[in-house]
Amino acid sequence: MDYRQSTSSSANSGLIAGAAGIAKNLFGLLVSRIELAALELGEVRGNLARLLLVSAFGIVAFWFALASWTVLLVVLAWDTWGWKILLLIAVVYTLLALAMLFQVRSLLGNGKLSMPATMTELRKDRDALLDVRGSDS
Repeated sequence: MDYRQSTSSSANSGLIAGAAGIAKNLFGLLVSRIELAALELGEVRGNLARLLLVSAFGIVAFWFALASWTVLLVVLAWDTWGWKILLLIAVVYTLLALAMLFQVRSLLGNGKLSMPATMTELRKDRDALLDVRGSDS
């Protein structure tokens, strides 16, 4: 009788130790993913700050140049073209705005503000956990 109780208690302690080991490994995995995400977020934050600063200065300079050239063009062409110069300028500026929109979308599409390594690791973790859960069923 004593032998059965000692076997049963050692099995329970092995089960508890195994569950504690799994919990420890899952916690370690979670901590490593959080560290990776924090590292990439720092990099993204730096890139985003640089992008916003350069964009702000570029926009201000662009507006000053645009206003100056527009006034010069209107003054020089008003006697010949009249109101049609304003229509031409509006069309040109609209095309320019569309070109800039496509350029910004292209820059954002390159993935400079994403976290590819973190997302890849999280997908691997998800797939591994789903495979383990699927094989248990």
